[in-house]
Amino acid sequence: MRYIRYLFVGLIVAGLVVVSMANRGSVTLTVLPTPLADLAGWNFTIELPLFIVALGFVAIGLLLGYLLEWIRESKHRSEVSKRQRQVKKLHREVTELKAEKNKGKDDVLAILEEAPKRKAG
Repeated sequence: MRYIRYLFVGLIVAGLVVVSMANRGSVTLTVLPTPLADLAGWNFTIELPLFIVALGFVAIGLLLGYLLEWIRESKHRSEVSKRQRQVKKLHREVTELKAEKNKGKDDVLAILEEAPKRKAG
């Protein structure tokens, strides 16, 4: 199974290298459109290879997707945390009730009484 994963990752990397080599042309990125930049009197421009721009936006999209999914799942994580606290509280309560029930009894009998009952058959 590990080799299949390595093969899959290798194919993805090879595909990215081929796409990157085919898109080495330079593009100019500007923050504002020309009419708005003239009005504002400021504009930031940078020249980058096309593959860096494309892969950069893919990476930004993945990060935004992960972030939005993490935010969406926060209610589920809080519910799980609440349930875990409730289970711990109930477990403590059961332990206290068992100890109270077996108070003053012989230790061996208390242990045998706490042991799960098994059905024959």
